Amino acid sequence: MSRRDIGQAAARLPRKDRAGRVGLVGAGAVVAFEALWLVLGLPAGALVSDLGAITVAGWAGVACVGAARRHPVPLRRFWLLLAATMALSLAGRALWTSQRLLGESLPHTLPIGLIFAASLLTGTGALLCWVTAPRTTVGRLRTLLDGVIVGLALIPIGWLLIFRNVTMADLDEPLRTAGLLYPMFDLMQLTILVAVVGPGRPAGRPMALLGVSLTVRAIADAVYVSLVAAGTYQLGTPVDVLWPLSYLLIVVATRMSPPQYDDGAEEASDVPLPPWWRVVLPYLPVAGAIVATMLARDASGHTPLPIFLAMMALLATLALRQGLAANENLRLVARLRQLAYVDQLTGLPNRLAFIRRLRGALRGANRVAVLLLDLDGFKQVNDRFGHTTGDTLLSGLSRRMRRAVGDDGMIARIGGDEFAVLVTGGRPATPERLAERLLAALQPSPGEELVGVHPSASIGIAEYGPQHISHTDLLRDADIAMYAAKAAGKSAYRRSTQALRESAVSRAELIADLRRAVDEEQLHLEFQPIVDLATGVVRSAEALVRWRHPRLGVLSPARFLPLAEETGLILPIDRWVIHEACRAAATWQERGPSATVAVNIAAAHLRRPDLIATVTEATAGAGLAPRALTLELTESALIEGSDAVLDRLSQLRELGIRIAIDDFGTGYSSLSYLHRIPATELKIDRSFVARIPEDTRAYATVEMVTRLAGAFNLGVVAEGVETERQHDAVAAIGCVQGQGYRYGRPAALAELRSVLAKSGPSGVTDVAESGLTLT
Repeated sequence: MSRRDIGQAAARLPRKDRAGRVGLVGAGAVVAFEALWLVLGLPAGALVSDLGAITVAGWAGVACVGAARRHPVPLRRFWLLLAATMALSLAGRALWTSQRLLGESLPHTLPIGLIFAASLLTGTGALLCWVTAPRTTVGRLRTLLDGVIVGLALIPIGWLLIFRNVTMADLDEPLRTAGLLYPMFDLMQLTILVAVVGPGRPAGRPMALLGVSLTVRAIADAVYVSLVAAGTYQLGTPVDVLWPLSYLLIVVATRMSPPQYDDGAEEASDVPLPPWWRVVLPYLPVAGAIVATMLARDASGHTPLPIFLAMMALLATLALRQGLAANENLRLVARLRQLAYVDQLTGLPNRLAFIRRLRGALRGANRVAVLLLDLDGFKQVNDRFGHTTGDTLLSGLSRRMRRAVGDDGMIARIGGDEFAVLVTGGRPATPERLAERLLAALQPSPGEELVGVHPSASIGIAEYGPQHISHTDLLRDADIAMYAAKAAGKSAYRRSTQALRESAVSRAELIADLRRAVDEEQLHLEFQPIVDLATGVVRSAEALVRWRHPRLGVLSPARFLPLAEETGLILPIDRWVIHEACRAAATWQERGPSATVAVNIAAAHLRRPDLIATVTEATAGAGLAPRALTLELTESALIEGSDAVLDRLSQLRELGIRIAIDDFGTGYSSLSYLHRIPATELKIDRSFVARIPEDTRAYATVEMVTRLAGAFNLGVVAEGVETERQHDAVAAIGCVQGQGYRYGRPAALAELRSVLAKSGPSGVTDVAESGLTLT
């Protein structure tokens, strides 16, 4: 049972029951009565103090048994041992009383000493059973030794402060001498209690009251010992009430619930380190013991025998304690080494261990190759099923890969879903053979593909050569080859080549140039008309971004937009396109008041809450009516949309912005999301339009989409219309609008304004003859 279960079970216990309440009140009444009797100095004070201590100790034992019955097993052991301690205290005090009544003034006899020793063992055992006590044998032994060190160190100090003036004749009875060591045992148990509670953990009211009880008992024993040593102790004085008071505090402690604990929290990295005083606590009295030993020497320079024996025992205990500390340090070093070089999820070497091995292999001037493996689609697993499923999947896949590599290389997990294999000289398997084995190992077993969470992998291979100056160069080339494998369709491997390296350098340079493109006004827009198929009138124009690269010339969107999406640069580009398209559309409103402008929006921008602000600022700044702007979104971007995305689209529609689903039919076409998305039109993908004259299935698809759009009250635009036959086919099907080279290529704004001025009811010929067909 965990400590959290203990706390929860204790919280369900009744806070008060009638019998326990009566016992608590009765014990308190006895202590109050005894205190009043002794303070007033009434006769038979010694008997009253003995009977009071016996009565309250008995009540404390019964209360501890009742607490043990109400608590789970770990706490039950604590309360039962404490009950045994109270029972032994009762027995010892009863025997003390009987022997005193028979004539012994201070009966420090062997039976009483044995009872006290047994109560010391059970009390200490109870402390070591508390919920925050160390859970290992070594930890418990260390805690016990801390208490013994404090107790032994107090013997020379006590001798110097209390017993130095007591003659040896006064201590001729061993049991009487042992009785004078009671404060030492009290402080030993207090030290163990402090160690058990530990830093950063709530002591709980039961343990706090037990600490107060031990403190009261230590004060009582210290006063008793000092008075006995001075020969002034009298039975039946107010100091005698301190012992039953310490028992009463235990009765109160049984009424308290322990704190709730979480095992995982104790093992977490955010548990605070122990304070400095807790670390040095066992050793602080040792310095005092050394000084006391030096001051306690007689005139001849000899150390009294009790002090000598105590110091020998103290040295032996310190040696044992330091031996345990050294053993713990070795275990800690081993644990830290494991944490530093082993991945905790998979048990594989981590990135740091892999780099160390790789650097060592390169220094050996042997054949060295690196395989860099990245799981395809693993992010979707985490997003769809959660990180717990992802971790389980990673653990299983890592075991497969470890078996696939075997002794032919070293496999490590170097990132979230990235693994690396190091192959050195003398290995029988080639890197390509290892890559094939890894890909085969990652193939789903029968039934696993039904789960839908089994990713493939892309592997890049780089072998050490003259182009590699360091291990970072080798890893870079493996990374380049891995991305080439992804681009080739995934679930594949590629070897690093000079061509791939040059391509990667060009790609990096292009990304760097793209970061400056917006600020340096290198981007510009071209517009492709969208016409009414029946009249040829230009109803809209799609804004298409182009990049006038200072060195490479004009680049099409296919060349740089994928890079922009990978790097996040698509967001500032999208914002610029929206603003520029709105300004352009505002300039043609006089010539074509009903003509709108369409802008493509990336999926990343759709997920951003500032999209609405961007659109409203763009339309308001250009003086363009919101209804004149259409946002084109791909099916894949829409189908992955959350409820927040759908709410954002609804807000845009309420503003008057039109929503078009671009490339319809190529993504996740679903009737269910057509019900949810506030779209205004569908754009049939060019792949269907291109086959429509010859492919009856393509014709049927376009016809079906057109009818579907009509059922949902959506407009339809046929994309990619390039020939007269395609135009006739989509017009015959009933498509309202068309877009493609048949009606005009993307061109500058000035040419589009010219077409808007000429287009009219004369038909599509006006558009074709307008000159817009020129690139």
